[in-house]
Amino acid sequence: MTLKTFSRSFGHGPRRALAIHCTLAHSGAWRGVAEALSDDLTLLAYDLPSHGKSGDWDGQGNVHDVATDMARALLTEPMDIIGHSFGATVGMRLAIESPELVRSLTMFEPVYFAAALIDDPDRVRAADRNSAAFNVAYESGDTMEAARIFNTGWGDGSGWEKTPEKLRQYMADRIHYVPASQPFLRDDSAGLLQPGMFERAIMPVLLMDGATSGDMAFAINESLAKRLPNVTCRTIAGAGHMAPLTHPVAVADEIRALLAET
Repeated sequence: MTLKTFSRSFGHGPRRALAIHCTLAHSGAWRGVAEALSDDLTLLAYDLPSHGKSGDWDGQGNVHDVATDMARALLTEPMDIIGHSFGATVGMRLAIESPELVRSLTMFEPVYFAAALIDDPDRVRAADRNSAAFNVAYESGDTMEAARIFNTGWGDGSGWEKTPEKLRQYMADRIHYVPASQPFLRDDSAGLLQPGMFERAIMPVLLMDGATSGDMAFAINESLAKRLPNVTCRTIAGAGHMAPLTHPVAVADEIRALLAET
């Protein structure tokens, strides 16, 4: 499926980078990080399917395939890729499937449950506290409650009650993206866990998490760190899963250090 892809550009640095946002956000979420790196990067950020101003996914096929194809079409030359959460899994997939197009890869808490489910399934299930309640709300058609539960587990910690109504509705309208993502995120629909696949990502990789994030994020990052051949791991002090929005300067500082070595 080919969708309209909306993108915006930040900064004026000599290096070109592609940024991929998290589920239920949009490309503008990169503004803080991009401004901190404006002298280093010209950052191109695009809206995922059914997000922001990009076209709506029609529910056919695999939405992760669609999101990845959108990103790959924007890689007109080797670029630095920066991804957050779901967006980080798109970047990871590009680094494995099309390594010649990825100069470096930065991932903040990629939600690639599939790797951790292989390595430590009991730990993942113990950390996965919200899935049952989310599934009940979503399957009953209560998209607003499903969005609230998702935001509680993966938001910035500010509280659903403080979230503006317009933003709540934006998330509720797109909450179908969460279950639609599971074939890739949990079941490895692209086959990235097959032998020899991760070894293809030979570029420098920066893998970050937030110090206050939950055990799920730590389990996933540990699983990926042992598979990636050229990885550096960093933790953002005082931050949680939404650090690219809540702690953009700290995240940008780590990215700048990676760029200096690449």
